[in-house]
Amino acid sequence: MRLLQLQARTGIPLTLVCHRPHLPAAVHQALRTADYSVTADFEAARRHYYGTPLADPPPADEPAAPAIRWLTLPALDRLVSYDSPRPCAAPCTPPPIAWRHRPPPAPLTAHTAQRVAHRLHAATAHPRLAAALAAALFTGASLQQLATARPRDYDDAAATLALHDRARYTDGCAAYPVPPWAGVFLRAAVCFTRLVSGEDQELLAAPGDRGHLLRAAQRARLRPPQPPAARRQGRPAVWSGTGASGRKPSGTKRYRPVAPGPRDAEPPAAVARRGRLSRSRSRRTQCR
Repeated sequence: MRLLQLQARTGIPLTLVCHRPHLPAAVHQALRTADYSVTADFEAARRHYYGTPLADPPPADEPAAPAIRWLTLPALDRLVSYDSPRPCAAPCTPPPIAWRHRPPPAPLTAHTAQRVAHRLHAATAHPRLAAALAAALFTGASLQQLATARPRDYDDAAATLALHDRARYTDGCAAYPVPPWAGVFLRAAVCFTRLVSGEDQELLAAPGDRGHLLRAAQRARLRPPQPPAARRQGRPAVWSGTGASGRKPSGTKRYRPVAPGPRDAEPPAAVARRGRLSRSRSRRTQCR
């Protein structure tokens, strides 16, 4: 029933495959209000699914189509950064992003945005994966930060997307402006998430979707800046959390907590090291 609702919202053709001689009662009941047709012939079903084959196949000596070139986008440099933001437990209305701790990602030109949108449409049919890659390009956020968004965090009227970071590992809770080319992907993700899971499910991608997200970017030929050895054509993209410089992107530094103590107290490691040196000197003195 949810698939039929999604088909009615998006207008995407839906094909249901039934491995029985007759439709199950539940499917027949769900299709009562739908405009559908039944194909019982196997060859007709193949033509419906794969399309009609060409009458004249192309000659064998015809050159193959050129491979799609990579689009190197610096905004993807932090997609696999290992920060640890968490979603807010209560509803949160964050302020607009201030970009205090890292520079904002450079906005895509109109031509590049058109190419990115076309590639995302062709690379994946999953609304959440396409929306996550689109959001990464205009926020410069990591996968963990994107996973904090919920359907209520996208405001279509204001064209903003809220991401949450209670511990302020990167940007804190902030609302990011959504460019026009990315709005269609976010609207599709909101419709899909509300139909499937409701308001408490991740809008863009869950932390466990990292492999699926990177494979979608690979199919779309989108990548972050690459190390010199990986810039040659034909090589897969390197997603190591570091850019071409080899340094971790800004905004991912974490601080280890230090136990409180007297201002003049030495760390325990320094005390133990001084003790070992004293025992070593005493043994050398006895040997002499």
